[in-house]
Amino acid sequence: MATIGTRLMTWLRGTKVGSDQFGNRYFRGKARAGYRRERRWVIYAGEDEASAVPPAWHAWLHYMVEDPPAENAPLYPWQIEHRPNMTGTPAAYHPP
Repeated sequence: MATIGTRLMTWLRGTKVGSDQFGNRYFRGKARAGYRRERRWVIYAGEDEASAVPPAWHAWLHYMVEDPPAENAPLYPWQIEHRPNMTGTPAAYHPP
């Protein structure tokens, strides 16, 4: 859950860029004084869990790519659907 400061900054200075299949919303803002890059951040749909960010959005958040990913970008045949870390949930891996 986003803090009141994050929500206020997003409302005042943020521009929504897109969202992912988990409901996370991604924003950009102007560069801070003394910095050349724009600010990029995510507001999580549920619990603040970094593993809930899909790889394409992770690359955009960390300035690895310039453009945000397309809303329904197709997967390559060798790719599988992204799943967040399931540790501590009933879906977690349990060795035999």
